[in-house]
Amino acid sequence: MTDAALTPDDARARRNVTVLVLAQAFLGAQMPMIFIVAGLAGDGLASNPCFATLPITLTIIGSMLSATPMSAIMQRYGRNAGFVVGTMGGALGGAVGAYGLYTASFTLFLIGSFLTGVYMSAQGFFRFAAADTASDAFRPKAISYVLAGGLLSAIIGPQLVKVTAQSMVVPFMGTYIAVIGLNVIGSALFLFLNIPKPPIPSEDAPRGRTRMELLKTPRIAVAVICAMVSYALMNLVMTSTPLAVVGCGFGPSRAADVVTAHVLAMYAPSFFTGHLIARFGVEKIMGLGIALLAVAGVVALQGVELENFFVALILLGLGWNFGFIGATSMLAGAHEPHERGRMQGLNDFLVFGGVTVASLASGGLMNCAGGTAEAGWTAVNLAMTPFLALAGGALIWLMLRDRREA
Repeated sequence: MTDAALTPDDARARRNVTVLVLAQAFLGAQMPMIFIVAGLAGDGLASNPCFATLPITLTIIGSMLSATPMSAIMQRYGRNAGFVVGTMGGALGGAVGAYGLYTASFTLFLIGSFLTGVYMSAQGFFRFAAADTASDAFRPKAISYVLAGGLLSAIIGPQLVKVTAQSMVVPFMGTYIAVIGLNVIGSALFLFLNIPKPPIPSEDAPRGRTRMELLKTPRIAVAVICAMVSYALMNLVMTSTPLAVVGCGFGPSRAADVVTAHVLAMYAPSFFTGHLIARFGVEKIMGLGIALLAVAGVVALQGVELENFFVALILLGLGWNFGFIGATSMLAGAHEPHERGRMQGLNDFLVFGGVTVASLASGGLMNCAGGTAEAGWTAVNLAMTPFLALAGGALIWLMLRDRREA
């Protein structure tokens, strides 16, 4: 690999961003599809309704466990190869899930859900791939634009569910067959991706820091903490929201409206988040994200009127956007190219590990804290407090440390 191939090239980076935005929109549509129907399908297959959301948890666990090997594949064979492996996992997950529905096997359906996590893991690396060929100035914008593609997937996915959910005799089987098609067709997008493979290190080349050394690097440690907290708390509250809205006397359609507003707030700011980071600095934007997550919790605790749900969930989405994109941008600039396979896989393992715990805790807090929807909703939002304190404290410590060193 020549040095020229590794030199940041924003013209090439913009072409890559275009491909990754399309992949995020088209291939990414399968994730809202899965999250919409998996619980409903699980409710029909599981012997105990308490296990209805287990398929979603298995998908997140699959993503967490796939993160490190997926990153290693990309480090060794390139982003294109890793993303194609991800689409193969998504297609296989869709096929096994469809067969599980056809045979009414909850076990097979869970296996398919776990395999879907392979695609979910690969999709998580779209944001890092956007930064690979970008200059320092364009990097936060590239990451932001790619995540903005999630806004399109959040629109496309639910529409495909409406068309496919009852299209076959077996409910939701058509949705899983559509997932197979999305992965097979969408994998062709990566033919247009132009990201050089990392050079194979020579015997005397620097090996980079170990995982523990990377995590001990202050800037990396804070980026990982803020990414974990932003994503896990967003998942914790979002997962409980439909149960809380319906449990407080509003209909399922109102719950869907609240979640839609939340998803729009998650992705719509991505069109300008990168510009804000470039102008004000990544630390300030991450701090704004943590603050917005805290304000979302405060609003939610003020009451269970529909307006409270809307405002709290919109603020939650904005907080996730600024916190997560900021943390990704900080992390992407804090390690060397030859360390990215090690660091990015470790980061996503930790992030999705936190999301897994949050998804498991969300139902327990909502359903088992006080016996009423209001009490459960209060418990969910109060549970954010120590983690917000951790992320906020870590960020303040880093900013004070950088100021002293400067």
